[in-house]
Amino acid sequence: MEIRMPKLDVSMTDGTFLGWLVPDGSTVGAGEGLYTVGTDKVETEIPAPVAGVLRYGAVEVDENYPVGTPLGVLEPER
Repeated sequence: MEIRMPKLDVSMTDGTFLGWLVPDGSTVGAGEGLYTVGTDKVETEIPAPVAGVLRYGAVEVDENYPVGTPLGVLEPER
């Protein structure tokens, strides 16, 4: 499952990827903190939507990305 830049409010068009909260290749549980996103108004920790193994994407920390940009992949547990 692709992890994408979320839309945190109706007017959000882009956000700053502030970094991963777990190492690449780590197993995370559903609801655990996965990464952090910032806007001009707020900094938010985004939870894992499902349990799985995180695979980093090719995004840079502290860079701005449009809503929907793929950030990484979460391989669901089987």
